[in-house]
Amino acid sequence: MKNKKEIIAFLPMRKGSQRIKNKNIKKFANIKKGLTFIKISQLLKVKEIDKIIVSTDDKKVIDIALSFDSKKIHIDKRPKELATSSTSTDELIKYVTKIIKKGIVIWTHVTSPFIDEKIYSKMIKTYLDNKNNDSLMSVTKIQKFLWDKKNPINYNRKKEKWPRTQTLNPVYEVNSGAFINEIKNYKKFNDRIGKNPILFELDTIQSFDIDWKEDFEIAQVLWEKYYNFEDN
Repeated sequence: MKNKKEIIAFLPMRKGSQRIKNKNIKKFANIKKGLTFIKISQLLKVKEIDKIIVSTDDKKVIDIALSFDSKKIHIDKRPKELATSSTSTDELIKYVTKIIKKGIVIWTHVTSPFIDEKIYSKMIKTYLDNKNNDSLMSVTKIQKFLWDKKNPINYNRKKEKWPRTQTLNPVYEVNSGAFINEIKNYKKFNDRIGKNPILFELDTIQSFDIDWKEDFEIAQVLWEKYYNFEDN
């Protein structure tokens, strides 16, 4: 196990949302305070996490975060120039090194509501117990017939035109659910993963990411089927 270091959850949420208006705070299923409430609730239940940094330019997000009245929650009022639709992830990675000086960062998003406290704990334990990898990121395994514009990319049609899907070479989609890395590696590689990340597999529901309006609607149905808690 890696030496005991502070584990900090970094939760970025900018105010504007082009595809889904007020995505972070609008009512979601039976949750009045939306995805922000869900994600902070989950992170607060993760015993391994020492601190939660809510990075936002949205006063309503700040109000929801502070309503938990937890010493674990710290508000980072993100600069306007880093809270636009044109802000790149690379820019935000550099910013993280300015507000977090040491420790282990678990970068996650409210748009992954099906990654709950049990999964976060398992991710952290997997990362801490592993001596051969320098970081971790959540992925979704894809074992289907995949092509570029001209040819298959995960099987050889010269050997077998239509192999069984079980024999196809799997590829892995980065689902952006969570990334775990030491802040020193953020500085070293200018990245939220290192050179040899653990690929932590999530199933289809766990890896569901809310990006479009249709995703939001589907996720509400899934939430009402599998989860049962409400906000105030």
